Amino acid sequence: MFTKAQAEAYFIAEKQESLLFLGIGIAAIAAALVLLFVMKTPFHKGMAIPLIAVGLIQVVVGYTVYARSDEQRKDIVYRMDLNPSSIASAEIPRMEKVMKNFVVYRWIEIALIAAGVTLVLLYRSNAEKSFAMGIGITLTVQAALMLGADYFAEQRGGKYLIGLKEWISSPR
Repeated sequence: MFTKAQAEAYFIAEKQESLLFLGIGIAAIAAALVLLFVMKTPFHKGMAIPLIAVGLIQVVVGYTVYARSDEQRKDIVYRMDLNPSSIASAEIPRMEKVMKNFVVYRWIEIALIAAGVTLVLLYRSNAEKSFAMGIGITLTVQAALMLGADYFAEQRGGKYLIGLKEWISSPR
């Protein structure tokens, strides 16, 4: 049976992954600034664009999840004790929406990987297109990182959702 400790573990893992995501985003933005202002070649400037764009997403998502995880963890444990019906009416629908969003994110990330690989394949032998090549390489790597992180978050979320549904259907 799903327990409050397992619910807490889900949010603790979310918080830990969000810190990693935040750190990767900050590192990506810092690397982009070095590429833009120190390296300065068209290739490096191309690399900087996806680093900044995806890095900003990573920072915002990482911080948002980090900032809300503790409050959500406490809220869910409280509701499991004092308002179990709200798990079925609020938390399960929220998590079902989160799980549907992962499918959307996955397809966006796959499309970004495909776009990056396409740029690399199209311009790998064209020195005049090094800017596009830089975008392609970095977009592929950043989108793959996002896809990997979202894969683990989706797996964790799926187990949490199944646990909540089992908890609701079990006698207390």
